[in-house]
Amino acid sequence: MRQGFFITGTDTGVGKSLVAAALLHLNVEKGRRAVGMKPVAAGAEMVNGGLLNEDVGQLMAAGNVDAPLELINPYVFAPPVAPHIAAQQAGVEISLTTVINAFAALSDLAEVVVVEGAGGFCVPLNDTEEMAGLAGAMGLPVILVVGMRLGCLNHALLTVEAIRARGLPLAGWVANRIDPQMPCFEENLDTLRQRIAAPCLGVIGWQAGITYQHAARSLRLPDALSGQKNLNK
Repeated sequence: MRQGFFITGTDTGVGKSLVAAALLHLNVEKGRRAVGMKPVAAGAEMVNGGLLNEDVGQLMAAGNVDAPLELINPYVFAPPVAPHIAAQQAGVEISLTTVINAFAALSDLAEVVVVEGAGGFCVPLNDTEEMAGLAGAMGLPVILVVGMRLGCLNHALLTVEAIRARGLPLAGWVANRIDPQMPCFEENLDTLRQRIAAPCLGVIGWQAGITYQHAARSLRLPDALSGQKNLNK
């Protein structure tokens, strides 16, 4: 039995890592063993002789399970480009089986696994598979992070359609204000609330250099975790 969520976003740079780390933080505060996972990370620097992605480091800091880095982040590449391009440049093929095995191992170590995707929901991983397929293979409910800026309505609603089309449950969505100058913010937020048939788990206001601990104050856990129910059998 395992619990977990797959965190996706309307685009890259919309706050998936911030939200994933904040959700980990909330679970840790409730006394659960929680670990983050980023199956594929593109954009990393050498740290202590190995590549480390900044988002992965944040997930590790927010969780409370001492898990091997190769399970938390099975695929890591230095260039900050699309995952399948980074993999091609490195002469590597991203395997969903490798990721699923790592996820299963993490599930044995923790009560909750929060998985953060890379880029948007339909980003390619190899010649035939994409991030959406990975979410489906993991069998996890999805949480959508909406980067609140001009154009977010279309991106959010199309992503919701893509999630539903693949038969995946949408556990909720988070509005993250990434543009402090966004016009008609409240009106856009109301539109999303009316059109997304899933609970809004929180609204993160704009703050330069916001920490996941601060972001967690604006979020609530999805009902499944709040009620300590098992998500997958």
